[in-house]
Amino acid sequence: MTTVLVEVTNRALPEITGYGEGYPDTYYGETPATMDVVLPLLMHAVELDLHSIETARASLTATGLRFDEVIRGHGAAKCALDIALHDFAGKVLGVPVHALLGLPAAIPPTDFTLGIDEPAIVQERARRAAHFPALKIKVGGPADVATLEGVRAVFGGPIRVDANTGWTPESAKRLVPELVRLGVELIEQPFPARRLDWMRDLQAASPLPIVADESAVLFEDLEGLVGVCAGVNVKLAKCGGVGAAYRMLARARELGFRTFLGCMEETSVGIAASAAVASLADWVDLDGCLLIAEDPFEGLVLDDGCTWQLGSAPGLGVAPKPGWQPPLNR
Repeated sequence: MTTVLVEVTNRALPEITGYGEGYPDTYYGETPATMDVVLPLLMHAVELDLHSIETARASLTATGLRFDEVIRGHGAAKCALDIALHDFAGKVLGVPVHALLGLPAAIPPTDFTLGIDEPAIVQERARRAAHFPALKIKVGGPADVATLEGVRAVFGGPIRVDANTGWTPESAKRLVPELVRLGVELIEQPFPARRLDWMRDLQAASPLPIVADESAVLFEDLEGLVGVCAGVNVKLAKCGGVGAAYRMLARARELGFRTFLGCMEETSVGIAASAAVASLADWVDLDGCLLIAEDPFEGLVLDDGCTWQLGSAPGLGVAPKPGWQPPLNR
């Protein structure tokens, strides 16, 4: 998969560049090519007033809402431009993005994700990642229990399970008691996105919270999930960026959901933008930039407790490494 990085500049302020990122996922019908078509359409909806934090916040919100009027979905394209606009606005005003949004710098620590593989391989990866406060384990195959038993043998902290739509009601019924026995903290998206009936029945029978991911893409999905699951996973690349994630997380909390903030395999740009709204999340899964070989950006710091540090640097607080050339400009 390919992540798309963009720049936003203004002729009146040539020294300031806003960086953004969107991860197009074919599951949601997006590719770099679709982003290239949609981004110019979104640019026509941009109207910013950067005279103060208050006017910037209001105009960024209004711009994000106009994005949704221009075109439905296309979260990655909206995300890339929205992040870049927030970074640009923060730099103009001299404030970090979290402060621009009126949010605190204190956020929960991130977990670390382990993909599906042979149980012994996952166990060894868990051993190496045991300094993280929680691990997220991808499941959805015949060796799920063996995999989780191997992880539990080397890791004593919370285990979060992501089935990525791979279970059936029958397999879930068999697995939940095993997950309870192994001290699993939550179950993410056990069934296909549209099988809300299956999810409702499982949540009613499960002592573990069920968290919707593929079933919780946009703000408008939240109302339909009330009474279906205990939590929702919000990702900037799904819902459309910093502003959209802020609105979706805040509304989810109002509706009584527990909130999970996730990510794609993004650079520090996407993870820094996600971290800016992480104070609204109960669970944080922001390890995307830790999973790529060469992050072209620097400045985002993970402390010894595996928490991303939101400092006082304006905007996202990240910058391109020397020699980086932007692949796309708008």
